[in-house]
Amino acid sequence: MRLVRRSICAAAMLLAAQAASAQSSVTLYGVIDVFGLWNNNGGTSTVSMRSGGNVGSLFGFKGSEDLGGGNKADFAIENGFNINNGTFLADSSVMFYRQSWVGLSNEKYGSLRFGRQYTPSFFIAYPADPFRLDEALGLAASAVLARDPATNGVQYLNGRQSNAVQYLSPTLAGFKFSALYGFSASVTQPTPTTFGNVMDFSLQYSGYGLYAGVGYQNQRPGQQTLGPIVTNLVASERFTGAIAYRLGIVNLQALYIYTKPDDAPAGSVAARMNSVHSYSIAQLGATVQVTPFDTFEAAFLHRDVRGAHDNTPAVQIGWDHSLSKRTSIYARAGYMKNNGNSTMSWTGIAVSKPQTSQTMAAVGMMHRF
Repeated sequence: MRLVRRSICAAAMLLAAQAASAQSSVTLYGVIDVFGLWNNNGGTSTVSMRSGGNVGSLFGFKGSEDLGGGNKADFAIENGFNINNGTFLADSSVMFYRQSWVGLSNEKYGSLRFGRQYTPSFFIAYPADPFRLDEALGLAASAVLARDPATNGVQYLNGRQSNAVQYLSPTLAGFKFSALYGFSASVTQPTPTTFGNVMDFSLQYSGYGLYAGVGYQNQRPGQQTLGPIVTNLVASERFTGAIAYRLGIVNLQALYIYTKPDDAPAGSVAARMNSVHSYSIAQLGATVQVTPFDTFEAAFLHRDVRGAHDNTPAVQIGWDHSLSKRTSIYARAGYMKNNGNSTMSWTGIAVSKPQTSQTMAAVGMMHRF
């Protein structure tokens, strides 16, 4: 009888140990963000309702399983959508547009991820932008995504990459390194585009109130279809530098992105249209924690296309007020002036012609769950 009892106890302890070593968790999370927008576009005013003025509306699942020995299996799948009308964000053919990856991680050696994911260059820029690279009302994101006659043949900064393998190091004395390789990927919306293979590297430091990061992205040639015209997208190198420093309630921020494309192939559409020029984006900003519930943001940005009369200065301010830990209201106001052939605009509000200025004001609400 004693032997039986001991056997039962041993079996119970073994099962408990196996359960502990294989603990797993799955979390459902999301953001719902809606705002009203007034926009003056070259003298024509419009009022509309849109989604994602502070943070893009999203829902996702993330989880991990403890494999023992400090090892975990991790995953994240995240959908972006427009709360104002229920449609998918950007591409209706992609369910998990924002990210979808699975990987392994170790507390000492870092993480390895496979799938669609944020690039190292995106992670570098994010802490240095007062408006958090928001795709609807962020100046920096608008400048990155801007297309005009002088840059139509240039691939823009890849903030997310499909078919990618990425390594993220653990934080060592405040430093963190990441490296990504992405195979060629295609999208059908908003413009049918095939992006070339991508390599992306970053190094960042955080400590003593200072954040600093550098990133390098290399994109191989791609292709874009604009109606009946197929345009070559030349290979490009991209350099990102970001810095932020906290002084009490003030966080000073600076961001610089320089894109250097290869020459367009002789006789190509890009060469005939003279649509391949290098360009830079420089932004200075600040975030001020005015009260525990109120945050003020400001940014001044300048986008400049080299070798062409094409530049845009822009300014934006914002105010966020927390109603609770999960719910907030916010306001934004901004102005941008396109000079020469520039056609930069807030994302989704295209200008009708070059040299068009834009003014906008927005109020919105965001809820996290």
